[in-house]
Amino acid sequence: MSPSGEKVVLVGNHPPRQCGIATFTRDLREALSEARPQRELPVVALTDPGQNYDYPDEVRFEIHQDEARDYEDAGRFISLTGAGVISVQHEFGIFGGHAGEELLRLLSATETPVVSTLHTVLAEPDDHQRRVFRKLIERSARLVVMSRKGREILRDVWGVEDWKIAEIPHGIPDLPFVDPSFHHERFGLIGRKVILTFGLISPGKGIEDGIRAMAEVVKTHPEVCYVIVGATHPALIRECGEEYREELEALVQELGLEGNVRFENRYVDFDELQEWIGAADIYLTPYLNSAQITSGTLAYCYGSGKAVVSTPYWHAEELLGSGNGRLVGFRDPEGIAKAIRELLDDPASCLMMRKRAFLEGREMIWSRVAERYHALFDEVASEGSPVAASVVRPSSASPRSEEPALEWNFDHVLRMTDSTGMFQHARYALPWFDHGYCTDDNARALILCTQLEDEESFVSELDRVRTAAAAFLDAAFDRERKRFRNFMSFDRRWMEESGSEDSHGRAVWSLGVTSAKTRSKALRGWAIDVFDAAFPTLVDFTSPRSWAFGLLGISDYLDTYPGDLKARRIAAELGAKLLDLYDRTADEDWRWFEDSVTYDNPRLPQAMMLAGEITDNARMKQVGLESLRWLMEHQQGSGGCFRAVGSPGYWERGGEPASYDQQPLEATAAVAACLVARRIENGRYWDKEAARAYEWFLGRNDLRTPLYDRETGGCHDGLQPSRLNRNQGAESTLAFWMAHADMRRLRGIKEPAAETRSLKPFHHAYA
Repeated sequence: MSPSGEKVVLVGNHPPRQCGIATFTRDLREALSEARPQRELPVVALTDPGQNYDYPDEVRFEIHQDEARDYEDAGRFISLTGAGVISVQHEFGIFGGHAGEELLRLLSATETPVVSTLHTVLAEPDDHQRRVFRKLIERSARLVVMSRKGREILRDVWGVEDWKIAEIPHGIPDLPFVDPSFHHERFGLIGRKVILTFGLISPGKGIEDGIRAMAEVVKTHPEVCYVIVGATHPALIRECGEEYREELEALVQELGLEGNVRFENRYVDFDELQEWIGAADIYLTPYLNSAQITSGTLAYCYGSGKAVVSTPYWHAEELLGSGNGRLVGFRDPEGIAKAIRELLDDPASCLMMRKRAFLEGREMIWSRVAERYHALFDEVASEGSPVAASVVRPSSASPRSEEPALEWNFDHVLRMTDSTGMFQHARYALPWFDHGYCTDDNARALILCTQLEDEESFVSELDRVRTAAAAFLDAAFDRERKRFRNFMSFDRRWMEESGSEDSHGRAVWSLGVTSAKTRSKALRGWAIDVFDAAFPTLVDFTSPRSWAFGLLGISDYLDTYPGDLKARRIAAELGAKLLDLYDRTADEDWRWFEDSVTYDNPRLPQAMMLAGEITDNARMKQVGLESLRWLMEHQQGSGGCFRAVGSPGYWERGGEPASYDQQPLEATAAVAACLVARRIENGRYWDKEAARAYEWFLGRNDLRTPLYDRETGGCHDGLQPSRLNRNQGAESTLAFWMAHADMRRLRGIKEPAAETRSLKPFHHAYA
């Protein structure tokens, strides 16, 4: 896990959402990353109702604004990332509920300390705002304001002590001080004097007063062009379309200003915005009321050395009150016109004003703002959490009726485990030291123990196994290479620098299950930390089974943390890889992903179905179902019993499947895959197929001989032509108990099939 404080999660809007807070969140994150590259800075983004954004990779988790559960999921996700601090961008309207109260749901689901950057500080809140903001103040370790007025209101109205308030200005890009005419040719404005207003357009911006002022300005300065850059605010579009902009355009025509007012009706990117700021001779911000604690557009232009004419809202008063700009009254077009004419008529005074603003603005550039935020985050992280909130634990309880008659017996699992981990192989029922340990089996052990935590009578005896397995996987992971080693000798020496792709996939699978299912906050924190570092490597692999194993873990993980966009993207990519294999290989007679059917085969269709569920891709689900049905139809022995494709030998296209050595993990995978298919496709077919595969362990097989040993609690390593493999290794024993857990889950489900992912198999994926 990252050192305390070295990960900061930013919560707020983010592009491509179009709003000032989205831009601020992006710019702050970029500045923080540039100032301290080693600090991890994932973003939790708020998506407004009815929208669907293609977020960049830095956005790790998405909250749909009106979905209450998303906030709880996000809080748990943040806790398990090991973040030292949450940086909240607060504006009442971007969070769901009355006055954005759903933010409190997120913050109650994590103990991580909070730094809240306040984009609005209300002096006269309504009752809902008062209640929510009071709780935010209590939950926050520090409150960041961008002006002295913000500090004053927090202190005088809300009673916040000075030590809890940090005053950090709105960041600005570090633009050069240039003559505006340098940019005029770029926009076809040679010979013009440019008055600029930019930002999302809405009635509160007072642009109609700016237009009316131009009618007076052009009488003495006909070269003036008032440029209004920005799209109409999306919320206003949803409410009443372009009504406000059309009113502005009608006003321009009424005043005969078609040649002096120019609308750039679009959301411009950052590079173009910098050029528009550079092209401005005067920046005009004619807002209509005083209660604006900060304005990013004003900060940008002032710090870039622009002459500013503004109404006296709070932020403008603070920046311009010392004479570094001109303040005019609210709703005063004549005053605006007078201030603009005076600046145009006195170029020398205008230039001095610009230089003073530019020099003062050096304290506002993003690199310096980022340094102050980093120092604040370090301070808060070192103090630890001020709250004792409990992390909300998702329910993983499962029905307990109609279980298989067998009693749980973990004697052999315990026998096969020491303080290093679970041994690979056994001689009969004794651990076989010569073969040491492997990542594959410890991953399976971790999955089983985690999935059985809700079985209260088993937690204590399996805790030692779980701890050893987790510690083994932690040691196996090479953080520099982002790969797991697989084989370790009995004297604790790694036998390779990197293990197989499949072992890496199984390890990711176990971490996905653990990060989603375990009760232990410490273990979940560890699991999500290693999972987060390890699962992206899967996309570079070529083994279809590594993709499949990884998808099983990502699927469990996303059941609990559905807003993790990076996990969703990688799941979609892995699913697409499997689908492409199938489409290039399968035909009417061979409905498979490769030209051979080898080992752990049902995992491929199982992963295909899960990828289809994650991405809501009907084609993937269809391919998963048809390939699994095809495989199960061909895995039948005498009397219709389950007969796994044998190992070695397998089944080459055009040939006959090997009948032996039949491996337990094939039956386990078949049970789990059938349970996923059961969820997708109604009917009792998949129940029967799951039972057929499970009963293979109990004696319904080609030899009519049980592989499960009731005396030892172990499972034999395979079914050979005339006898059992008498050894009871870790893979086989874990495979049996995993299948048993799945069947126990299946027999507790009353309905013939389910429509929701809450009825996934007990572990829905074991190897």
